[in-house]
Amino acid sequence: MRITKRLALGVAAVAFALSMGAAHAEDALKLTIASEGAYPPFNNLTPDGKLEGFDIDIGKALCEEMKAQCTFVTQDWDGMIPALQAGKFDAIIASMSITDERLKKVDFSKKYYNTPPGIAVPKDSKLKDVTPESLKGKTLGVQASTSHSNFAEAKYSGADIKMYPTADEYKLDLANGRIDAAMDDSVVLGQWLDSDAGKCCKLLGTITPDPVIHGPGAGVTVKKGNTALADKFSDAIAAIRKNGKYKQINDKYFKLDVYGAE
Repeated sequence: MRITKRLALGVAAVAFALSMGAAHAEDALKLTIASEGAYPPFNNLTPDGKLEGFDIDIGKALCEEMKAQCTFVTQDWDGMIPALQAGKFDAIIASMSITDERLKKVDFSKKYYNTPPGIAVPKDSKLKDVTPESLKGKTLGVQASTSHSNFAEAKYSGADIKMYPTADEYKLDLANGRIDAAMDDSVVLGQWLDSDAGKCCKLLGTITPDPVIHGPGAGVTVKKGNTALADKFSDAIAAIRKNGKYKQINDKYFKLDVYGAE
C-alpha cells in the first residue's frame, strides 16, 4: 500500500502530538497530601474510610488549579510534621495553623482559612464567660500539639489543662461530664454542638486569637525550604478565591466566610 508524502507527514504529526501529550502527562506534578481525618467539618473519614471535609475539598480544588495529580492519605496528628520531614508525603492540608514555632520546622503557603477559637461547656454549666479567671480551678480539655493547646497552657495556667490525642476524645469526656470545658476552633465546636452528639453542651463564647500563638490562620504545610511548592499553593489559593471555587466549597460547609479578613 502506497503512503503519500502528505499522509506520511500527517501520521508523523499525530504521533508527535500523542508523544508530547504522554510526556506532559508524565511531567505533571504528582503530590501526596496528608490530612488527619478526625477533625470535622474540616477533615474526617467516611464509614468506608475515605477522607472528606472542607480541607479535603479545598485540597482537591488547589490540585486542580495547579494541574497536579494528588493522592490524599491519613496521618495521626501528633506524627504529622515528623512524617512530612521524613518524606512520607509532600504536603499537609489539615487545618494546621501557621505559627512561629512550626515555621522553625516547616514552611507554609499563605492561609486558606482563619476562624477564632472558642470554649464549649455542658448546658448546665455555671461558667459565665471564657476568661482565664472564670476557668480557674476547672478542668479544660484540648487537643494536644495544637495552637489551642499552646494557647491554653499560656493563658489558662490557672485551669487544669487535660490534653487529648484527638478532638473526638475531649468531646466524649465533655459530654460525659469528665471535664468542665473544652477549647478548640469555634467552627469545629459549633458543628459538633449542632449534631446529636453535641446536644449535651453549648458554646460558652469565642476567644480573640493571639497572633503570636494562633498565627494568621491555617495554611498548606510543606517541607522546610520547599518554598516553590508553598508558592504554588499560595497562588492556587488566590486563584480559587478569585474564580468562585472557594466560595462554592465554603458555602457547602459554613454560613460565614471562614477565610477571614483579607
